[in-house]
Amino acid sequence: MLPMPTSMRKPSPAPSRTARQDGDATRQTLLDMAGQVFAERGFADATSKEICSRAGTNIAAVNYHFGGREQLYEAVLVEAHHHLLRLEEMQAVAGAELAPHQKLRAILRGVVQRAAGPDAHWSARVMIRELLAPTAYAPALVHKAIAPKAMVMLGIVSEILDLPPDSPGLQRGLFFLMAPCLSLLMAPRAMREDVFPALSDDLDALTDDLLSYALAGLDALAARYRKAHSEN
Repeated sequence: MLPMPTSMRKPSPAPSRTARQDGDATRQTLLDMAGQVFAERGFADATSKEICSRAGTNIAAVNYHFGGREQLYEAVLVEAHHHLLRLEEMQAVAGAELAPHQKLRAILRGVVQRAAGPDAHWSARVMIRELLAPTAYAPALVHKAIAPKAMVMLGIVSEILDLPPDSPGLQRGLFFLMAPCLSLLMAPRAMREDVFPALSDDLDALTDDLLSYALAGLDALAARYRKAHSEN
C-alpha cells in the first residue's frame, strides 16, 4: 500500500486538556492540604510527607508542582492573604463610581466577613502564625500579596484624606486603619463569642461601626496635616 500523501493525512488530535486540568487540580489540592498542615503545625513542624499523604499524592508532588516545601509555604502564605483580601475585588471597588468612603466600606465589609465571620478556613490561622512568629518567607508575602493591595488602599485613603501621595500621614493613616482589622483576625473565636459577642452577631453593623471609627480618625489626621502644612 502506498503511503497517504502528507496533504491528505488527518491532523493529529490536539493534546487533551485532561492532563493539564488534573495537574491544576493536584496543585490546588496540595495547596489546600498544605494550608491545613501549616495552620496546625507551623512551618517548622510541617512535613511534605504529611501534606502529600493528606492530598493523596506521591511524595514527589511538592517538588514537581512548587519546587520544594519552602516554595509551597510561600504559595500558602499568598493564598491565605488572597482568601482574606482579594486584590481583584479591591481593584474593582477602587475603580467603581462610588464616593471614597463607600469604597472603603466595601473593602472593610469583605475584611470583616472573613476575619470575624463563621468561616473556619485555614487562611486565618496561617496568617496569625506568620504575624506572631514571622518566618524567612514573610518577604514573599509582602511583595506578592500585601504591597499590591496596600497600593490600592493608599489610593482610596488618599481620596478620603485629600493628602498628597508623599504625605507621611497617608501611610500612617492606612496603617492605623488596618490595625482593627488585624485585631479582629487575631482575636480567638472563643473570646469574640464569649466576651465580645457583638463582634460576630451583626457583621453589617460591625462594618458600619468600624467605618465610622476609621473615618473619624482619618478626618482628624487630615485636619492635623492640613493645619501643619498651612503653618509652613
